[in-house]
Amino acid sequence: MSSERNWNGEYEDSAKEEPQKFIFADSSPYPDVRVQEKNHLYGRIMLDNMGGSNSEMSAISLYIYNNLLLENHVELSKIFRKISIVEMHHLETFGKIARLLGENPRLWTQRGNRMVYWSPAYNQYPMEMESLLKNALIGEEKAVQKYEEQCNVIKDANIVACLKRIIKDEELHIEIFKELCRNYC
Repeated sequence: MSSERNWNGEYEDSAKEEPQKFIFADSSPYPDVRVQEKNHLYGRIMLDNMGGSNSEMSAISLYIYNNLLLENHVELSKIFRKISIVEMHHLETFGKIARLLGENPRLWTQRGNRMVYWSPAYNQYPMEMESLLKNALIGEEKAVQKYEEQCNVIKDANIVACLKRIIKDEELHIEIFKELCRNYC
């Protein structure tokens, strides 16, 4: 039996698991990844989405950490793991866009005149349940704000469509973390 993973963070053969309480990715399809033309400015924006301090890589690494930290809270641990899988898809999407725009899709961002690699030091690592959940919520809210600002700056409709679709996932994550904060904080 195959165990193909979908972008909602579920395994297709997961019939043995209990019904899922949350939806981790919006049901609408992701747009095709394409760009109108090479544009290094837009490419650097996508690189920042990949490897900046407020980035998909920061979210993925934090959620894997939270998943491990909360292994005694099985439901919460699974939630962080499943959200991290959706964030991995976002990371891949931004990497593909950056490459099409003419950039090297490394985990890095531009700081002044030089490129700086992503660092795990970008994350805060709270160990208390309330701080951990609120930190995740704040991170998702900042991501939505960042991507909405990018939609106002970027004039390539293809990139904007990808950003708007990713925002839908991040908004679901915000709702999940808000509910978790209500239940655990």
